[in-house]
Amino acid sequence: MANEITSANVAQAIVKLVAARALPALVGNLVMGSLVNRDYESTLAQAGDTINVPIPPVMTANNIAEGGTVQNQNPSLGNAQIVLNSHVEATFTIPDVVKVLAAPDLVEVYMRPAINAIAEKIETDLLSLYPLLTANAPVGSGGTALTEATIDAAETALFVAKVPQSAQKYLVVSPTAYSQLRQLPRFTEQQTAGSGEPILTGTLGRIKDFTVVRSQYVPTVSGTTYNVAFARDAFGLVIRRLPQPLPGTGAVAEYVEQGNFGLRVIMSYQPNTLSQQFTVDVLYGVGVLRNNFAVAVRN
Repeated sequence: MANEITSANVAQAIVKLVAARALPALVGNLVMGSLVNRDYESTLAQAGDTINVPIPPVMTANNIAEGGTVQNQNPSLGNAQIVLNSHVEATFTIPDVVKVLAAPDLVEVYMRPAINAIAEKIETDLLSLYPLLTANAPVGSGGTALTEATIDAAETALFVAKVPQSAQKYLVVSPTAYSQLRQLPRFTEQQTAGSGEPILTGTLGRIKDFTVVRSQYVPTVSGTTYNVAFARDAFGLVIRRLPQPLPGTGAVAEYVEQGNFGLRVIMSYQPNTLSQQFTVDVLYGVGVLRNNFAVAVRN
């Protein structure tokens, strides 16, 4: 019968349930990963593959005189190569997997730490790209609290670098730097900021054309914290599908994709523990796409 319930159907249903819960949890824990340029395709890839990410060409305007001719500039797309050098996974076991179907909330109890670990790795890799930002000189000084002048210098640097006015700009800072900015009266007080929301809610919102967000994974090296101000195309996060397990090996896999994110969930039986093992994994690479679209902000 077409609707016959089999062990294979149940196994696939369980994996689909875990996969459906996994990706929204991952996306919800990402800060940088949600702000940068994400390149995702459902094509299969292997760790070590190189992905070519196109970059818009630079063109100039020609003042054509009466009776003149157009100038064909033959623009070619730029290219940023990002290597898929990060295959990260988080694995957990569920002793009585049948309970998952009866109580789906159990999935979140098991899965949350695994998802947080993957999100932390992606965030850390993206925020660790700051040494590659060589087009714009860093602003601010190590060991010194962030000031309005520092944020202004970062915005000016991106404007001089010809980041489009229409491009959304972000300032990702450490928790300490975020706290410092919340204590600047011009950005928080009702008589200067208009609403006083930063005091009431603790959320800064926009400062100097930056949407300000905080991350727990902003790196600190030798006493200097490297926050980053950028437009979306400054960084790239490239994700590709991993292959299915070999048929007949006792593993069931499911892909899940959302908003240019994708991951794989594998369920397999572990006879030594008499439990079902779940592995959530993702293959990705990070890199700088447009160097002049970002600046390191030190404090």
